[in-house]
Amino acid sequence: QVPLVESGGGLVQAGGSLRLSCAASGRTFSSSGQGWFRQAPGKEREFVAAISWSGGSTYYADSVKGRFTISRDNAKNTVYLQMNSLKPEDTAVYYCNVVQGTRALGGWGKGTLVTVSL
Repeated sequence: QVPLVESGGGLVQAGGSLRLSCAASGRTFSSSGQGWFRQAPGKEREFVAAISWSGGSTYYADSVKGRFTISRDNAKNTVYLQMNSLKPEDTAVYYCNVVQGTRALGGWGKGTLVTVSL
């Protein structure tokens, strides 16, 4: 299992933007799909976005489609989530994970907290 460390969260006003990063160590990163998930207070963790190992295919939850963009840099073992037009309902702890399709395969890191205020 490749350890994953999320960063980039913070407090932002509605309509603002944030860019999350997920750094991985290990040689299997570039051959694995990667995804972002989030867990809002009192709710179950949900899928947000995923990207294939090559970056050629991406998948998004309907709730973020058109606002969020997932990307990856295999040379840096890092996956990103650019979040634009943020809404208060985007407030959650965001996690990254190795994925198969939209299904998380590995354990969970500490995540990074995103808070969107009105």
